[in-house]
Amino acid sequence: EAKIEELLQNSGIIRNKLKINAVIHNAKQVLTLIEEHGSFQAWLNLNDSKNLQEWVLLFKKYFKFVGGEIVNEFLMSAGYLKGAHENSCLIYQNILKEQSNWLKYESNT
Repeated sequence: EAKIEELLQNSGIIRNKLKINAVIHNAKQVLTLIEEHGSFQAWLNLNDSKNLQEWVLLFKKYFKFVGGEIVNEFLMSAGYLKGAHENSCLIYQNILKEQSNWLKYESNT
């Protein structure tokens, strides 16, 4: 509660108690998914065949303050939805490398 109060006084962030609580909830959800699946990436990979609409429903099941735009941008930037980069794109190749690094990091935590 003290940390939440501190955040509510921080003019450098959006000071909305519901959103701050959502960030805390979402972080706990990610930790739960890591515990259940070995990594957050493993959970994402498990659902990789979903289309955007299905992803949005899944994210809304687990997370707060997420919608189509947030889910779309996150999944495109992480390489799970087509549209941000072609497979031959250097950035796309870097995303694949980062995904591999995430898996290594999460398995060590």
